[in-house]
Amino acid sequence: MTPIDPTSSDPTSSAGALTVREPADLIAAVPYLIGFHPADSVVVVGLRDATVVFAARADLLDGTASEQIRATATAQLMAIVERQRVDAAVLLGYGPAAAVDPALDATTTSLRQYGIPLLDALRVTGDRYWSFFCEDLACCPPEGHHIAPGVSPLAVAATVAGQVALPDRATLQRQVEPITGPARSALRAATERARARRSALLGEAPPSDLLGARTLRRAGEKTVRMLLDRQRRGIAPTDDDIAWLTLLLTDLTVRDHAWERITDEPWQVTFWQDVARRAEPELAAGPASLLAFAAWRNGNGALARVALDRALDAEPGYTMAQLMDDVLIRGIPPAALGPWPKPGEEPASGGTRTDTRTARRRRPRGERRDRARPAGPRPAGPHRP
Repeated sequence: MTPIDPTSSDPTSSAGALTVREPADLIAAVPYLIGFHPADSVVVVGLRDATVVFAARADLLDGTASEQIRATATAQLMAIVERQRVDAAVLLGYGPAAAVDPALDATTTSLRQYGIPLLDALRVTGDRYWSFFCEDLACCPPEGHHIAPGVSPLAVAATVAGQVALPDRATLQRQVEPITGPARSALRAATERARARRSALLGEAPPSDLLGARTLRRAGEKTVRMLLDRQRRGIAPTDDDIAWLTLLLTDLTVRDHAWERITDEPWQVTFWQDVARRAEPELAAGPASLLAFAAWRNGNGALARVALDRALDAEPGYTMAQLMDDVLIRGIPPAALGPWPKPGEEPASGGTRTDTRTARRRRPRGERRDRARPAGPRPAGPHRP
């Protein structure tokens, strides 16, 4: 069962207030909880105080997977669920009985071993579902329950609340794929202009600025603030904006400056999704990692997962992507982030901002700046020891 897409819900939001009264309601809700309609999947929905607060989806493993692989995948899923500190859970399996039933049996056993009360386990195959816990034939006939066609009231409420259910995970993956065609050619030309601009800027750097590091850092921080402010006001970046930003983000201090300014506002996800898709492939690791963090902060673990896949495909050793990958694998919820620095503020909880000159001196010799270990998010905020 891999990959795992964990998604946290905010019960205080209008989206988190959706009412689930029966299995059919929960089945209708799951696509909106994880962001797409699942297939060949196992989904665990966690509840706290009778409110849905968490959902995690994992691929079904086929018959060729070894017992060790199955045990590892199940352990990862259980570790994610356990960290949510839920009061109860509901388990759902999507696919044919031959593939779903063994996965539901194994996951049910694991949930009980972890002491998590399981309210029900449901198999969804086609337009029908079956309960593993109900033995009353009058209530749960052998042929299962029919899932009524059409749009359910819960789906309408979820849509009004701003939640989206894409057709499948492949559709979600396409939302982070690089642009193609004439748009890509235009970005390639803009990136060449940005490289010439960077060379000119370095040529103007004072002799005291070794390799122009301060000059580039100041230009990068200014660009990040300007483009975020524009996006906040509904002004999308141009090709030249994107090219210049992605080139400057290869400097870790600029990347961390952008990292600190990611909030849980939805427009941040829109912005970094646009940057990641338009970035030249060799410059995509940083923007895709920042998109993953923005999506995770918004509780969209599925989008964060596919964004990280994009980042790691672009540069397997990119440390921010590896850190965020670990966050998702461990199922750490956004609430664990704690107070996060607001733009222009020092880190909360007594954090002290590390001098960037000191950070550079600590970096091992020969290590590329765009592959160094980030000073970014740890539970109490960036730049904390």
